[in-house]
Amino acid sequence: MDFDLLKTFMEVQRTRHFGRASKSLFVTQSAVSSRIRLLEEMVGATLFTRTRNDIQLTSAGKRLLKTCEEILHLWEETKGTINVIEEDQQLLAVGGVTSLWDIFLQNWVVTLRHSLPNLALRCEHHSGSGLVEGLLDRTLDVGFMFEPPKTPELTVREITPVELIMVSTRPNLTAQQALEGPYIMVDWGLSFSVAHSRWFPDLPPPEIQVDRGRMALDFLKEFNGSAYLANIMIEDQLANGILHTVKNTPIYKRLAYAVFSTKRENSPLIEETLNYLIKDKDQRKN
Repeated sequence: MDFDLLKTFMEVQRTRHFGRASKSLFVTQSAVSSRIRLLEEMVGATLFTRTRNDIQLTSAGKRLLKTCEEILHLWEETKGTINVIEEDQQLLAVGGVTSLWDIFLQNWVVTLRHSLPNLALRCEHHSGSGLVEGLLDRTLDVGFMFEPPKTPELTVREITPVELIMVSTRPNLTAQQALEGPYIMVDWGLSFSVAHSRWFPDLPPPEIQVDRGRMALDFLKEFNGSAYLANIMIEDQLANGILHTVKNTPIYKRLAYAVFSTKRENSPLIEETLNYLIKDKDQRKN
C-alpha cells in the first residue's frame, strides 16, 4: 500500500478542495488528482463527488475513511515500535481520561520511568469511548477510565477508589464560608456536576471554572480559595497543612479502572506496570 495515496485521500476529505490539499501536501494539484484517481482504481469505486466548490465523500469514500484512519494510525505506531525495538526497549501505549492523568496517572508514569528505565512510553488522553476504540484496534495497550466497557475482548481491573472532597487553603471553614469564595468549580464530569447541583442548589456562578484538577490546585495556591479535588492528588498538601478539608461537606466517590487485553503479547508487561499502582495504593493505606 502506498501511504502517500492514503494521506492524500485524508487531506482532500479534510479540506474538501484539491488545491488546498496540494498546498498542505507540498505537491501540485495535478499530483493530488492523479493520486486520488489511482486510489479509486485500486479500490474499484469512486471516492468523491466532484462538483464546483463542493467535493464530498461518496458512500464508498465514507467507508474507506475509517479504515484509512486506522491504517495510518497503526502505521505510525508500527514505526515507533520498530524504532523502540532497535534500541532494545519495550513500548507501552497508555491512554486515560483527562481527569485521571491529573489524579494519579502522571505520577505513575514518573514512577515507571524511574523503576523501568528501558520502558518507552506513549501517553495519550481520550474520552472513555476513545479509549475503548484504541484498545480494540490495538493502538493502546492499557486504558484508564471511570466507566469500563462490558466487552469480552477486554479485561477490567479495579485500580483505586477516588474520592472528591471539598478543600480550602483556609482552615476550619464551613461549606457556606467556602462557597462564598473564591470558589473554583472543577468539571469532574456530568455525574459529579449533577450531584454538586443537588448539594448546593443556591450556589451563584463560581468565580473560576476549570476542567482540570491540576489547574484548580494552582488557582487555590494563588487565590486562597476552595474547590473539590481528588483525595489522591492532595494527600501531601493535606498532611502538611497547605490545604484543609471543609467541614461537613459531601464526598463524591468513584472507582478508577484499568482496561486491557490479556491476549496481547505484552500483557505480562502491563501486569508488571499495574503493580506499581497497586503498591502506591497500599503505601497510601499504610
